[in-house]
Amino acid sequence: MTITFITGANKGLGLETARRLAEHGHTVLVGARDEQAGRAAADSVGGRFVQIDVTDDESVARAAADVQQHEGALDVLVNNAGVAGTMGEPADLTADDVLGVLDVNVLGVVRTTRAFLPLLQASADPVVVNVSSGMGSLELTHDPSRAESHAIAPAYTASKAALTMLTTQHAKVWPDIRINAADPGYTATDLNAHSGPQTVTEGTDAVVQLATEGPGHGSGRLVDRHGETTWG
Repeated sequence: MTITFITGANKGLGLETARRLAEHGHTVLVGARDEQAGRAAADSVGGRFVQIDVTDDESVARAAADVQQHEGALDVLVNNAGVAGTMGEPADLTADDVLGVLDVNVLGVVRTTRAFLPLLQASADPVVVNVSSGMGSLELTHDPSRAESHAIAPAYTASKAALTMLTTQHAKVWPDIRINAADPGYTATDLNAHSGPQTVTEGTDAVVQLATEGPGHGSGRLVDRHGETTWG
């Protein structure tokens, strides 16, 4: 049975990913900072709660040790935890604002992937899915026909651009692990005050595809719900 760990899985895209992958037969480990919300989410999808704060090295290490103790290996890691940070006028943005977003959206992925690496390497078909965004695309944020071009979110967009590049670098460093990025698209979640036109089910299509596609597929890709896309 496929063992899958999802960060930030107590709500939104993370919870819907957990629900859908559980339906696919995965053993789902629901990672979340808040114990009460995490346990409730895990119970709702038939998964197991594992407490994790991706901004805390010790918390991430404890989560990896927990999975080592209970499951002994990991097949799929979904780096989903993310924050939007300050939206609007960049003149109001501070260095600490940006650092806070990068700490979750980029450094959190570095911490978690590194800590869970031995567990992934114990799998016959290890997979990492990084939940990125078209908001990190130069092409999409310059295309007036796209919603991505109308939002002002300096820290968030910078973090997602960094995450897509981190994905390609990790894919090169660990060729035996299939490491890809998913662009959910403009989905109604707490991150955007539920303003997106897509449902969370539509928003998790790419994540679920990458988590379930099986051996023989490429690494270092960016995939949205319509298929593989460019990194522009």
